[in-house]
Amino acid sequence: MSVLISATVLSWSPEWVLGSTFAITVALAVAVLARWPRPQRQRRRNLRAQPLPEAWQAMLETQFVYWTWLPHDLRRRLAGHVQVLCAEKQFEACGGLLEINDTIRLLVAAQASLLLLGQEEPDYYPALYSILIYPGAFHDRGQRAFSVAEEDRGELLGESWHTGSVILSWDNVLAGARGEDGGMNVVIHEFAHQLDQANGDADGVPALRDAVSYRRWAAVWQENFEAFVRDIETPQGPEPWLDSYAATHEAEFFAVCSEAFFEESVDFEKHYPALYEQLREYYLLDPARWICAES
Repeated sequence: MSVLISATVLSWSPEWVLGSTFAITVALAVAVLARWPRPQRQRRRNLRAQPLPEAWQAMLETQFVYWTWLPHDLRRRLAGHVQVLCAEKQFEACGGLLEINDTIRLLVAAQASLLLLGQEEPDYYPALYSILIYPGAFHDRGQRAFSVAEEDRGELLGESWHTGSVILSWDNVLAGARGEDGGMNVVIHEFAHQLDQANGDADGVPALRDAVSYRRWAAVWQENFEAFVRDIETPQGPEPWLDSYAATHEAEFFAVCSEAFFEESVDFEKHYPALYEQLREYYLLDPARWICAES
């Protein structure tokens, strides 16, 4: 917008002075406020700065296998993320589970935090409001992130709904935390779906940084998904290393690969190096190096 300096302006009329003073004051106030953290951001910073309760620390040391694998800086970051997730998300007991306790909150939040560890100030799954916990496998008819025929669903270990909920089997949450679920991790799987849903439909393409990242992602993931589906449907060689469930949908391919990225990172990198590199860039983490550092 152009500005015309008129005789009225040069005469410094009272109206112009008052209007200019008001405009300058507003502009300065906006500039100052823009530099202040939003209340939510400051609250989260305060939560992350709090020391982890001793009982929670002991629980992570004995029940969460990643605690011993993580480098010390990421261990501190995970402790902060855990406290934010426990404070912000609503946990609900379902299917006869008597109550939600600190152990449940902690082990769900710890595993969900793995996917956020590459970021100092993540969004913490902004579309997620409630985490529903069943004691074991369950049947449910909720609004899934993408359509799967009812007859194909059977007993479930976890689900991610586009209506703002994640549903989990406590038996499998605990087994995943302890590293006792055979390379599966229901929390990582379902929270990967939440990341996938962050930019719309669950389609195997989470929100990425720029157009170049999207182009690279599309090329690598489409090629690998199509090749994997062919290997499952018309096998002509050794059985694929990755869980065959990944062939059911692009969103499941991303979620299963995310499980493998964290749970069996060294083997995943060996079998699918291009996918590993994509997830390393997306999560800003390199878990295969954590394992190597510990072995």
